[in-house]
Amino acid sequence: MLGAIIGDIVGSRFEFNNTSDFDFELFAPACDFTDDTICTVAVADAALNGKPYKETMLEWCRKYPHPMGSYGGSFARWIHSANAEPYNSFGNGSAMRVGAIGWLFDTEEEVLSQAKLSAEITHNHPEGIKGAQAVALAVYLARKGETKEAVLERMRDYYPTFTTPRLGANPFNETCQGTLPICLGIIDKANDFEEALRYAIAVGGDSDTIGAIVGAIAEAIWGIPEAIKAEALTYLPTDIMYIYDQFVEKTAKK
Repeated sequence: MLGAIIGDIVGSRFEFNNTSDFDFELFAPACDFTDDTICTVAVADAALNGKPYKETMLEWCRKYPHPMGSYGGSFARWIHSANAEPYNSFGNGSAMRVGAIGWLFDTEEEVLSQAKLSAEITHNHPEGIKGAQAVALAVYLARKGETKEAVLERMRDYYPTFTTPRLGANPFNETCQGTLPICLGIIDKANDFEEALRYAIAVGGDSDTIGAIVGAIAEAIWGIPEAIKAEALTYLPTDIMYIYDQFVEKTAKK
């Protein structure tokens, strides 16, 4: 969960102002958490506390109506709708928010089922569901001890071809099918959490969301360096820290 939040915070200042500098400063005054963190926390809250994904997502997003970078147009309309219904999206939002599910459930079947439930409240297109299931399963397999190579081999069932663009060469693409092969290519190329995070941001494109997806998977494979973890937590308000602390307590027992 924290890996996704870190990727979001680090990528936040580059979402609409990409960098190709691999050695960029990870944290800067212009960084903040965005909708990616809010949605990640909402999914975690629902999964931790047995709450419906839809109502919990609406609660958190309405609590934070104007995050850095704002919400996407269709999702923003969903948040403020009097009758919020799924809108057949295959955007990468379903994949960036799902990481906690890979930690909180203990069989592949549960992980895939819960990932689908978390996605289809908005992203009920098959590609939207597939993206969420792929990320949740990658996290689950890694935290259960599978090697990076074994995790990526399973991911080829979802996305047969991975891509790692040259730094700065990735176009802005908000779809699952355009984002996931790049995120998996970055995991394939990287050797540790920080390297994966730097590639995720420096390739360009939808920086905070690529950072969130890569961060979620990278955390499960390599863990997070303590200095990066400590710095990231300083950006989070009390209510988000409350869910994070619940998550840490729950996963420490697994």
